[in-house]
Amino acid sequence: MSTISTQLRNFKEPTKEQQTQLFFALPPDMPRGEKDVELERMECQASLVLSGEEVFAGKLHLLPPYLAFCSLDRKSARFSIPLSTIRRVERLNARAGVYALSLSLYHGMKFVIHITSLRPTADLFCSLLRDALKVELQRGRMKTVKTFVKTCYSEVLVASAENEEKEAEAAKTDDNSSSSESAYLGGLGLKFKFPGDPKKLREASKTKLWTTYLKSHGRNLTLFRYAQCTRLVQVGLPNRLRGEMWETLSGSLYLRYENPDYFENILKENEGRINTATEEIEKDLHRSLPEYSAYQSEEGIASLRKVLQAYSFRNPETGYCQAMNILAAAILIYMSEEQAFWLLEVICDRLLPGYYSPSMHGTLLDQRVFEALVHRCLPILYDHFQQVDVQLSVASLPWFLSLFINSMPMVFAFRIIDCFFCMGPKVLFQVGLAILKINGEDLLQIQDDGGFIQLMREYFSKLGESAHPESSDPRARAITRFQELLLVSFREFAVITDDTIINERRRYRSEIVNSIESFSKRSAVRNLKTLGRFTKEQAGLIYDALFKAICVVPPPATVFPTPALLTTKDGSEERPETRIGLKTFKIFLSEICTWARDERVVTNGVSSRVERNIADHELIDRLFFFWDTSFRGALSFQDLLNGLDGVMFNDLMENIEWFFNLHDKNKDGYLTKDEVLTLSESLLFIFRFEVGDAYLGAVSRFMSNAFEYGDALLPRSDAAEPNDDSPQPQIESNQPYMNLATFRMVVLADEILETFFETDFNSTFKLEPVPLDMPSSNPSVLGSLWSNIASDDNRKFFNIVTDQIGRTIGKHQVYHRPAIGKITSLEEPKARESLLTPTMRHSTSSTSLNTGASDSSTNLATPSVSTSPSLLTVDTPTPKSKISPAEYSPMPTMLQAAANAAAYMERTPFAIDDAKDDEEDTDDESAAEDDGVMDEVDAFLEEHDTGLTDADRELAKDLINAEPV
Repeated sequence: MSTISTQLRNFKEPTKEQQTQLFFALPPDMPRGEKDVELERMECQASLVLSGEEVFAGKLHLLPPYLAFCSLDRKSARFSIPLSTIRRVERLNARAGVYALSLSLYHGMKFVIHITSLRPTADLFCSLLRDALKVELQRGRMKTVKTFVKTCYSEVLVASAENEEKEAEAAKTDDNSSSSESAYLGGLGLKFKFPGDPKKLREASKTKLWTTYLKSHGRNLTLFRYAQCTRLVQVGLPNRLRGEMWETLSGSLYLRYENPDYFENILKENEGRINTATEEIEKDLHRSLPEYSAYQSEEGIASLRKVLQAYSFRNPETGYCQAMNILAAAILIYMSEEQAFWLLEVICDRLLPGYYSPSMHGTLLDQRVFEALVHRCLPILYDHFQQVDVQLSVASLPWFLSLFINSMPMVFAFRIIDCFFCMGPKVLFQVGLAILKINGEDLLQIQDDGGFIQLMREYFSKLGESAHPESSDPRARAITRFQELLLVSFREFAVITDDTIINERRRYRSEIVNSIESFSKRSAVRNLKTLGRFTKEQAGLIYDALFKAICVVPPPATVFPTPALLTTKDGSEERPETRIGLKTFKIFLSEICTWARDERVVTNGVSSRVERNIADHELIDRLFFFWDTSFRGALSFQDLLNGLDGVMFNDLMENIEWFFNLHDKNKDGYLTKDEVLTLSESLLFIFRFEVGDAYLGAVSRFMSNAFEYGDALLPRSDAAEPNDDSPQPQIESNQPYMNLATFRMVVLADEILETFFETDFNSTFKLEPVPLDMPSSNPSVLGSLWSNIASDDNRKFFNIVTDQIGRTIGKHQVYHRPAIGKITSLEEPKARESLLTPTMRHSTSSTSLNTGASDSSTNLATPSVSTSPSLLTVDTPTPKSKISPAEYSPMPTMLQAAANAAAYMERTPFAIDDAKDDEEDTDDESAAEDDGVMDEVDAFLEEHDTGLTDADRELAKDLINAEPV
């Protein structure tokens, strides 16, 4: 079975702080150590001023360990610099009402910040900035900047430009540049050459423009981004500078700066490890840009293998997904292995979340968004696609998934990737819409998916040609199809902003989540090894209950063993599989089984509600480990299906046997006295909310019969007399006490327990549709207002108030729903009848159960049962003699077995049942008997005839004997 992911349903919109971090491309908050000081964040209104430059009004953000600024239009100016690159901070003597700070950076650049907030706010900001700088100084981060910037090509580029200005030292400049070039990080293109012709790509002109910009506005860690920077990126990045600019614009540079040597360490720790991800990586290594010469050699393949494996080790849940190899192979041309690793991390987790995951939910969501944008911006083309049943995603899915690398020549795809890292994911949508608009007339002629794909291939193959070859204007003829594509993308579709993409994603997320979860459910059911006696629909209901439980309590993260213990040379790790722990299992079982939950129906005269709580009992824990047949301490979907299949379709005898085996801890076919007691507690737990005492009485009779019969079958020593009243032998805690046949007989002796195991127990397992709260889609204003009002906290407060009102007016009632609910009226428990035959009562093993025994022996023989649902105690006699387990046998010999069988069949004689002939009674005897009976009646009446006193009787006699007047 594949893994079950709840990431889509548990998706939460990023907070304001997270959105700020995403905008400035800063790494997420790292877990702090015990010695790390938690620094406060703050933002304030400020203006950025450069010498001789325009003033940019915006917001200044203190995000330790970074300082960031963004202009109000979010385009004109922005920077995000580590605090460790700040070398000096001074407060300037400015005019009244202006709070100005002068900052000097590592590369010698100076700039002024005017804090335009109120004076207390400005003082607080400066105080927090000072504290953050002290922490960076104590951590020693200031010293690491020099070592780190040596790995950046921009340092070499600026140094070479400065040295070229000194004509006297031209020769030394060449030597120094060559020596410094060997220190910076570069990609495979340094050895295997970069794609494209440098002259056609105008590498020299681009390098000169970027050198000028980097000298004036900082570089790598201290880069300031103005509108000119975006225009230079749209023109194109020089090949040697492209790798560094990618990681600077995307923010992966900060990850590499904060985590030195992480890439090498993770490869060393997992050296030799083989799992599903590494196997899939090996399959795709030679399919990754095979036309590029570097991937026709072992050096390029080895670099690609290291990057992909390191990412799979860092993100085991994602591992490796198709198209990730294309992306990694492309960026390795311009970046080193470590740079490519961190850039791949940023692309998969921040820029394109969900694109390279097992469900590919990010890709599917953006395809739905792209389809909606086509419908809005190109309605005629969209309607034509609907009429001829052409799927837009047939062509657009590879565009987004491979960032156009697989669709168009690499030299043009890398130009789009330059803009992607600089401007964000909206570039993919803008370029996609521009492609469709430019080819709109031809697309209206296609009739099927094949024609659509073929037309796109022809267009991409001609991107380097002139867009207007027949024009009389030479400047128009010089414009290539690719330049036209960029022009249409960034001018005509500039209305597609980041906010547009975010809103559209929020709008269609629920739809995509629902379709992906439905597909995952079908796949999980289809991948089951066996369905048992369930149908596919029933297995789907079980999956729904499992999915809801995982949403409430996510399963524990997969813990990989140490590489040395993982595999042998011929083996590999098994495929990942979602397994739930005990906490998740309790929630799952509460959705399936009625006795595994506590349902309270609360009425208070104002409202009525049903509160469901998860039950907690040893029976549920025992069931969890009973179904864990592989002894992993966790259950998979298949384990749950097999477990339910073993109980939901049983008949009477199978249920009795299943319940017996559930409580037979050591699986030896016998229950000890403690296990019988635990079994009784399990029954009481199931019956805890049933109406009346009928089920309670049934459990009480079961315990009495079980211990009575179990004691009667215990063997005695050979020297014991048949009618000896000596005490029973002592029973060890693990002594076999009751086998399955005896347990079955004791259960069948009670009508209520027999009915429970025959029908009621199966009826407590119910497969019903599980309601799942879908993720919120794009809400309206009223919807957002109502969601804020109807929050969980507000509901709890409302329930507390209404319950208090109900108690005041005397209408507050709480009713527990029973697990079975078969008995709805109060019934008196039936009297217990002994299961022992007269022969067994007079046997040597049952003297304590003799009916003629004294009161003390009766007290010893009769268990004292506590009816508390949570605790059962049985007071049994404490025998003195002991017996070894080997001597124990309920039926020691064949003769004894036959005798006991005959005793079972012998009926107890009763004197009242003795039959007589009716002819033996004569009439005289009958008359005499009748007279005798009447005489006894008269004598009784004479003695108790009235309530008169003696004086009254004498007066009565005189009246009776008096003569008439």
